[in-house]
Amino acid sequence: MKFASVRLIADDIKSMVAFYEMVTEKAAAWLAPQFAEIVTSAGTLAIGSAETVALFSAGSSKPRANRTAILEFMVDDIDAAFERLKDKAEIVHEPKLLPWGNRTFQIRDPEGSAVSLFMPFTDAAKARFGQR
Repeated sequence: MKFASVRLIADDIKSMVAFYEMVTEKAAAWLAPQFAEIVTSAGTLAIGSAETVALFSAGSSKPRANRTAILEFMVDDIDAAFERLKDKAEIVHEPKLLPWGNRTFQIRDPEGSAVSLFMPFTDAAKARFGQR
C-alpha cells in the first residue's frame, strides 16, 4: 500500500488553495473548479470544495470541523519559514523544541485546521528522518 494524499474539505476552496500554495511554495493543480492538489515529494494535499462531499455521501465531511488532525510539513530552515509566514497566518505557537527532537511552530489555515512546520533538530530526529 502507498499513502497517496490527505484531502481537506473547504467552504472557500480558493482561499484554502492559496494558503497552502503559500505554505508549501508549490503551485496547485486544479483538476476541476471544485478540486485541487498540491503535490510534494512525500505526498499530496488534496483540497475539495464542500460541494464535493455529496459525491461521496451527503454530510460525511464538514468544512471547518476538524480539531483532531495536524498537517505537518518538514522544512530545511524552521526560523526562515517562521519569518516568512508569521504575519500571514494565525500563529498557534512560535518555534519550540519538542520532546521527540523536532523544532516546530504551528499556524492555522483559513478554515481552522492546525498546520505544523518542523525540522528535525536533535541528532536522533535527524537520523530518524534521514531514513525516510
